[in-house]
Amino acid sequence: MRDTYARLIVSAVAALAAALGTPASGTAQNAPSPQAAARSATALRDSLRATLAFLASFDHGFDADYAHGDRLIYTAPSYAKLDAAVADVASPDIVIAKGQGRYGDALQFKKKNTQAVFYRGAVNTNYRPRNWSGTVSFWLSLSPDTDLEPGYTDPLQITDKTYNNAAVWVDFTRDDKPRHFRLGVFGDSAVWMKGKAQPEQTAFFDQRTVVVTQPPFAHGQWTNVVIVFSNLGSDAGGTAKLYLNGKLAGTTEGIKEPFNMEPASATIRLGVNYTGLLDELTMYSRALTDAEVAALYQLDGGAATLLR
Repeated sequence: MRDTYARLIVSAVAALAAALGTPASGTAQNAPSPQAAARSATALRDSLRATLAFLASFDHGFDADYAHGDRLIYTAPSYAKLDAAVADVASPDIVIAKGQGRYGDALQFKKKNTQAVFYRGAVNTNYRPRNWSGTVSFWLSLSPDTDLEPGYTDPLQITDKTYNNAAVWVDFTRDDKPRHFRLGVFGDSAVWMKGKAQPEQTAFFDQRTVVVTQPPFAHGQWTNVVIVFSNLGSDAGGTAKLYLNGKLAGTTEGIKEPFNMEPASATIRLGVNYTGLLDELTMYSRALTDAEVAALYQLDGGAATLLR
């Protein structure tokens, strides 16, 4: 705990130094005092707590520990058949892995998941058709090249339709060795596709994805994934950022098309074609700062401690 708190204070010192325009490793004359650093670390933690909108720790089952909206997890035969959804996990290959989480227990997909497994998305993601901002954080543990079956794999999607139509997602690519990890953010497909039959082959699609060619995933290792998006659905253009283990991995900008979702159908989709562990899924009602993302990565005991 002391080491983790020390790292949090170091992060706070760096954030405070950046704000003041002074180097974090400066002289005693211009470095923040220990008291100031501790106050900054506490302020970062408090800011995370204040903006928390959804938390599924999987330490108490499948349903979320905390939510601004519906806490229940749902299963349906597919995302085309959400009318058949039931409030439960139906597959014996989707389990709570006791003691195997980043903190406590974890959600485990033992085989390639082809069912629709989701939480309700509109309220829990703070969705707005105009100027939508927010943050998603979760942890993954897997070896992509050995655990995943052929085909695209999306550990998480937020949409009411599909991956290229008012959607935010991360995926592992299909054909690359090693498999790349990507962030994709796309508004209404009728606006940006303009009749194109194969969106993945357009230059526009490439511009909207953040690609990490050597992602830090491995067996027995947990990787923190954070998506920060701001002003989606605005005329000025939205922005989305991908962070891995507290560090910025890439940014996509100029997202100007509308971002229309039907709130009743908006879903937080888990483990699309995925095999592996997932833990500590959290949503925040605004775009977190770099310092807040770093603090979230370093939280002793994980995000569930924000509820205490």
